Formats: sequence, structure tokens, C-alpha cells
Amino acid sequence: MDSAPASKRRRQSKDDEIEASAPLPKQMSPVVIFAHGAGAPSSSDWMLRWKSMLKETLHAADVVTFDYPYLSGGKKRAPPKAEKLVEFHSNIVKETATKYPGHPLILAGKSMGSRVGCMVANMEDINVSAVLCLGYPLKGTNGAVRDETLLQLTVPTMFVQGSKDSLCPLDKLETTRKKMKALNELHVVDGGDHSFKIGKKHLQANGSTQDEAEVAAVEAIAAFISKSLER
Repeated sequence: MDSAPASKRRRQSKDDEIEASAPLPKQMSPVVIFAHGAGAPSSSDWMLRWKSMLKETLHAADVVTFDYPYLSGGKKRAPPKAEKLVEFHSNIVKETATKYPGHPLILAGKSMGSRVGCMVANMEDINVSAVLCLGYPLKGTNGAVRDETLLQLTVPTMFVQGSKDSLCPLDKLETTRKKMKALNELHVVDGGDHSFKIGKKHLQANGSTQDEAEVAAVEAIAAFISKSLER
């Protein structure tokens, strides 16, 4: 079931604690491997903020971030095709699984990182419990819908999408979700763009704040991950 827009959810101030389900036993706490998007590294403000929110809300043992080679060491190069990043990403997942034996692995990603993460989740030698897509880039540069990877998924998959994200029209995502084999859910950030940023006029019209919208998103993520780990 899709989550309601933030403006219709319980109001919560910036200083309030994010509510989530009770933490899992320590040995079962999830480990999140969190991949950045095409244009900014893991050290960006956006990635650092969401890393912190995910760790707290999911009671994660760790949230592992990394930089793809084309951005590592402060490099500013154009990203290669997503397929060329799969091997590097999968090696990070395998190293993390070795470091945290017995912990459920969650593959999370921002935009391109979520697409690569889905490709990694489809690999035969990778075992993950869920996939989290933050701003999945469903439309390619030519406007075509890129749903092949999503249709191959068999692990629970959560989408968080801005309602004004031009890279992922919600009607096209809904069509894709209906065709997916994997259990999946969608949380919509009402008025949000590709990075969930909401315009001031929209916030004022709905009597809400950016912080409330992000809290609503991570609460929806926590509920989905909790259900997925209980399966």
C-alpha cells in the first residue's frame, strides 16, 4: 500500500525523535550498504544526512557508504554506464557480508546508486534481505522506461520518490510495480523533486516542513524493512 503524503501525516517538529519499530536483537540488526548518485560522492550533505537518518531509524549495526571509482579521490569525471559499476558495488557487498556475518543486508541507493544496487541484488552470489531505492531513475536519457532490472528482482523492494521527480513519473512506476515479481512498496514525498526537495510554496500551502516530509519517509522505510526482515 502506498504511504500518504507527508502533509497528511502526523506533524512532528525537527527536534522530535524519529519513531520506528522496536530494535531487532543486536545480532539481527541490519547492515545497510548505501550507494551515492551519479553527481555527488558519499561525503555530500545529502548522503551524510540520509546515512544518519537510516542508521538511527533502522537501528542499523552500520551504514556502509563508498565512492564509485570515477568519483574516488576527489575526481570529477562523468559516470560510466550503470552496468560497469556492478562489479565494484558487488565487491563492497561481499566485503560487508564477511565483516558482519549473520546480519541482514539492505542495499540502499540514491538515484543511480539504487539502480546499480538492484543489479547487484539480482546476482546469483549475492544474498540481501531488501532493496531501498531513493529516487529511482526509471526514465533513461532518451526518455525510455528502464524497468528490466526491477522486473528481475525477487527481494522486497521499497521506493521513495518525489511526486515532481521527472526521472520517475509515478504513473510509469506504478505500471512497473504491478509487473514486478518482488514484494514492493512506494512512499511518495508530496511535492518533492529527484532529491525530495519540496518548494517553499508547496510546504506553506500544506502547512508542513521539509523535515516532516523526510521523517515521514524514513518512518515508512523502517516499517517496510521491519516487515521484510520478519518474512
